[in-house]
Amino acid sequence: MTSETRPPSGGDTPVYIYNADQRGGDWRLKLRELRQYRYLLRNLVVRDLKARYKNSVLGILWSILNPLFLMGVFTVLFSVMANGQIRQYPIFVLTGLIPWNFFSGALVSGTVSVTGNSALVKKVYFPRELLPASALLSNLVNFFFAFLVLIVFLYVFGIGLTVHALWVPVLLLTQLIFTLGLCLLLGSLTVFYRDVLMILEVVTLAWFFLTPVFYSLEMFGNSATILGITFVPAQVMRWLNPMASIIDGYRTVLWGTYGSNGPVGMNPAYLVRTFVTAVIVLIVGYTVFTRLNPLFGEKL
Repeated sequence: MTSETRPPSGGDTPVYIYNADQRGGDWRLKLRELRQYRYLLRNLVVRDLKARYKNSVLGILWSILNPLFLMGVFTVLFSVMANGQIRQYPIFVLTGLIPWNFFSGALVSGTVSVTGNSALVKKVYFPRELLPASALLSNLVNFFFAFLVLIVFLYVFGIGLTVHALWVPVLLLTQLIFTLGLCLLLGSLTVFYRDVLMILEVVTLAWFFLTPVFYSLEMFGNSATILGITFVPAQVMRWLNPMASIIDGYRTVLWGTYGSNGPVGMNPAYLVRTFVTAVIVLIVGYTVFTRLNPLFGEKL
């Protein structure tokens, strides 16, 4: 935490003194400090974008081509396996792929955000929270470009944007909160345990298949029984997997549901539950990050 003092000469320029041993502190001072370093956050985001597409011919277009290519692959495979049971399947899968690519890309970038900037962390003080935040925001830029392409495809397939698309900003905010919490948590743990990134690769792959990106939750039926316990698969998946609820939300308001003919409204109860989960994850991630923050320089 920093404290503000005045120089002995009586000048107007404040001097900020950082106490590396202090953990926690007044959250209002922390917010003020983050606001004072907003220029650094902007520069970090720009640097991440430049580094990602350096010496790349297509540049940021890769953020658009990647989901389009995967959309084509899943469309061909799923059309063969399911005989085209899902209407307008390219839009169906694209509404799931674009939010998922944003989540997985931000999660990986946020996990290595501190260790990847070890030289900067050891040389100068700045709010370390800016590193996971910059990783999240740089991937958000890619998400916006890909989402513009999704809008074009919505109109090409005759769906367009309806009034239900007004839910998208709320869904995006929920996803941002949830992803930032995970980036803070994993970014701080990676400083001490480098195996976190290896484990994350396996977990992310499994998470992808457990999230309704290229299939619908309703395809599992109204009930299932495992070990004598009967449950509703779609409901349990939404409870245990926040990304399932978030992606299902995007799909509901932009494409529709398995039984509808177009976009429909969301159930606010599902979104409130997911939003509360996201806030809890953010609080846990931020708490762990601030507790471990003073030790970053020593471990790096």
